[in-house]
Amino acid sequence: MLHSMTGFAALKGEEDGYTWAWDLRSVNAKGLDIRLRMPDWIEGLEAVVKGALSKSLGRGSVNLNLRVNKGDEQGTLAVNEQQLQAVIQALQVVETTAMDQGVALQPSRASDLMAVRGVLENVAPDSGQKKLLGALAAQLPDLISSFVEMRQAEGQSLYDVLMEQVSQIEILTKSASVAAESRRQSTAKTLRENLARVMENTEGADEARVAQELAMIAVKSDVMEELDRLHAHVGAARTLLATEGPIGRKLDFLMQEFNREANTLCSKAQSVDLTQIGLDLKAVIDQMREQVQNVE
Repeated sequence: MLHSMTGFAALKGEEDGYTWAWDLRSVNAKGLDIRLRMPDWIEGLEAVVKGALSKSLGRGSVNLNLRVNKGDEQGTLAVNEQQLQAVIQALQVVETTAMDQGVALQPSRASDLMAVRGVLENVAPDSGQKKLLGALAAQLPDLISSFVEMRQAEGQSLYDVLMEQVSQIEILTKSASVAAESRRQSTAKTLRENLARVMENTEGADEARVAQELAMIAVKSDVMEELDRLHAHVGAARTLLATEGPIGRKLDFLMQEFNREANTLCSKAQSVDLTQIGLDLKAVIDQMREQVQNVE
């Protein structure tokens, strides 16, 4: 089943006086980029979360936010001495520089230092922290399952749109084949008339050489190879869309091939009808490329 890279899921829970809320969402990206915002005092949680997400997802810019609250009886506040020393040293540098330049600063207060992120930490009791980690880890599969289900639902809608666009490309390619065949007959007639005109008005011309040059012109204007490749790409796209697993990168590469053949078709068209079909093809292919960017 096709998966979209766009998705969202949210869950809440509580355990032993703790309450929490998960928020998981993603948008398209070239690879898998996981960004986590969660309490750093729950030891081991980040590795568990990142491992579970990496195992379940193939591509996307994924952002997970976890907010944990606890009652007054749970845990204590502790000073991170290393962070505090780093803040004090930085403050000393600022104050010294300001004094050297004649700038007066307000005296620093303890509350100012405590407000700096990382100086004051919530520390849970070991037993409570382990219970909390276990509860969060137990709920994580439900969060990811809900998230994947939404990406699958988005993927189904995306699948329908892409299949419709592939059908449009196929119809336009068939129309281009008809237009090319009609143009071929008129082109052959024009080439014969031009050859006769050239031979009648040019003395000493090498007839074989002239015929060879005209044949090369005919080859350069032949678009059947491009149309054959477009038909092949249509089949390849349908096969990919029916394939399980991440296919976004392969589809993106295939869209480049579609676009290359459509560009060549337009450059070799030499007829209003074929040119218009080529432009319509480019428009549908461009729309499809935008949708493909969301495929996992």
